[in-house]
Amino acid sequence: MIECIQTKISNCKNCHKCIRVCPVKAISFNDNQAHILSNECVMCGRCYTVCPQGAKVIRNDLDKVKSMINSGAAVYASVAPSFVADFKGVNITSLEAALKRLGFQGAGETAIGATMVKDEYENILRRGEQPVVISSCCHSVNTLIQKYYPDALPYLAKVLSPMQAHCKSIKQHNPEAKTVFIGPCIAKKGEADSYPEYVDCVLTFIELKRWLDEEGVKLEVTNETDDGGRARLFPTAGGILRSMVTKPDSYSYMAVDGMDNCIAALEDIISGQISGCFVEMSACAGSCVGGPAMNKGKARPIEDFMAVDKYAMDKEFEVDTMSSEQLKKDVSFINIKRQLPGEKTIKDILKQMGKTKPEDELNCGSCGYNTCREKAVAVYFGKASITMCLPYLIQKAESFSDTIIKNTPNGIMVLDEDLNIQQINASARKIMNISRAQDVIGEPVVRILDPLPYMQVLNTGLNIRNKRVYLSEYDRYVDETVTYDRSSNILISIMRDVTREEQEKEQKEKMSRNTVEIADKVIEKQMRVVQEIASLLGETTAETKIALTKLKESLSDE
Repeated sequence: MIECIQTKISNCKNCHKCIRVCPVKAISFNDNQAHILSNECVMCGRCYTVCPQGAKVIRNDLDKVKSMINSGAAVYASVAPSFVADFKGVNITSLEAALKRLGFQGAGETAIGATMVKDEYENILRRGEQPVVISSCCHSVNTLIQKYYPDALPYLAKVLSPMQAHCKSIKQHNPEAKTVFIGPCIAKKGEADSYPEYVDCVLTFIELKRWLDEEGVKLEVTNETDDGGRARLFPTAGGILRSMVTKPDSYSYMAVDGMDNCIAALEDIISGQISGCFVEMSACAGSCVGGPAMNKGKARPIEDFMAVDKYAMDKEFEVDTMSSEQLKKDVSFINIKRQLPGEKTIKDILKQMGKTKPEDELNCGSCGYNTCREKAVAVYFGKASITMCLPYLIQKAESFSDTIIKNTPNGIMVLDEDLNIQQINASARKIMNISRAQDVIGEPVVRILDPLPYMQVLNTGLNIRNKRVYLSEYDRYVDETVTYDRSSNILISIMRDVTREEQEKEQKEKMSRNTVEIADKVIEKQMRVVQEIASLLGETTAETKIALTKLKESLSDE
């Protein structure tokens, strides 16, 4: 089975946003990429809707539907009633006409199946066999219960979804027909995969819009309401309850939308806090009109609700009668649980994240998990990495930076744009004979150094590189680099103490001068002696003088 939501690896940018919004944390993060775990996913589509990089994509089934049509099969569409919220001013008649131009044999409203389902819910309530009845229209909610809340399975209505009921009805009239559901839901693709006997393929409204555009098929806007029934209310929050005619007084009735609210309701049901109740559950906020595969840039809950509400009629759809047995659906437990790690293992993982005490567990959620312990469990199962912890990374980076600054032999000083000292390391304090950092932190640099070089760098933006400076007040020579970091609004001064080099250089120059002076005296003395000898011998001293002069110059060069 191909995943309903897929990841474009090249687009995933290490943001953890999908993990944060995933209600069941069905995402593995490794190699700096987020991967959906299909065996844990409930297909709510929240990761798809929030991904800032478009890295999550819905499985494209257009080619599959086109192949069915091209094969010559009679392909019928079951269109979710939320279409009136997505395709403004379009009724089922004009939409069916457009679908026929694409090659469909015909199209009908999924609300017909919703009417059958609604009738069966009323039968269940009249029989009073369950203390709690949870609607089974939303496949994401069904999957959530099957995988994560199996104790609530006895309360889940074992009834086909409207999509399944409608498509089953189509196949009963035409056993050779192929059925395609079109709606705003990603989870319906997974539902069709799990129950292939009812639905052959699922397209989202996004896929339908793309197909219509490709073929140049225009939808006729009529703003006319076709004959229909109140089951068209199903895609709105509370729509199932509003469509029901018979609601026994022995039950109370509530509508819960949004995955977080559904989870809270399931926990209350399992704990026994909710009883004698029919609970309409939808994974999407606002129900199906808030589905992840609607063609819109942002949610319009009121506008979409009003569009569906206006299109619905008070009367009922005329539908085929199906028995309870025909509408029955098997919804069984899906075991995904693994043995949780022990307390020692969790503590060891927390320790690796630098969390050795309870107060270290910030539970900031930056990694995507609600608590540090939950993140540790994810690390144990290989779904997360230690480095996803932002406080850990910051602490590690600061520790690494501090280690370098503290141990470098170079003096480092950080100034703000007002030339106040923000940071100074031990090597810099040693150069300037400053005993404690707190004596100068926050003070203007003019207190300890000439501010002119820093002002020049700040005003011109031209950095100073390895400029040799004599700090007369400290009798020190340094090679100083001054850099202006505009992004951080700071100046960084790096000073290498070259005092010893300068002292050695001066000592060497002094020795050279002494040597030259001594050589001068020796040469002068030798020349006098040579002149005296030459005068006695009657010889010229010119050649001797030249030779001795060259010797002197040679010594001077050294």
